[in-house]
Amino acid sequence: MLRKATLRDVDKLDDLAVCVIQHMIEAKIPQWTLAYPRSEHFKKDILVDGLYVFEESNEILASCTILPENDPAYTTIHSWIKQKSLVIHRILVHPDHQNQGIAIKFIEMAKALAKAQGMESIKIDTHRENYKMRRFLAKNGFIELDYLVVIDRIAYELVLEEL
Repeated sequence: MLRKATLRDVDKLDDLAVCVIQHMIEAKIPQWTLAYPRSEHFKKDILVDGLYVFEESNEILASCTILPENDPAYTTIHSWIKQKSLVIHRILVHPDHQNQGIAIKFIEMAKALAKAQGMESIKIDTHRENYKMRRFLAKNGFIELDYLVVIDRIAYELVLEEL
């Protein structure tokens, strides 16, 4: 079940993050370290009403932040297709539950939120060596656009279909 995260979830989210980060390190994906993302980042996302979790049997298996575009790094490139966008940050899926469609549920939710808010696209970025996320984004219709030098990430955008 997808739901909004609450401050009561922070410890479980932090445990999830450590597990995902360790898995990424083992897979030689240098996107995150054990310092990021952690509790303080999740708290900030919760306080701005942007953090969602996927939960089964009272266990948080995944999380994702969806916010209106306001990332200063995103202003450093001019290849964006649309201007009114939601941005997805920090998709985390427990390694034991990857490739089961959970991340797609977050994408579908982001699409619904974006359409409801009159947005034109969904933006996301990932590390150039995060081959798993890059493949996932391409498979799900995101267009690779440009390199965000200031955060060492590749920018992607999914243009929403006209209603």
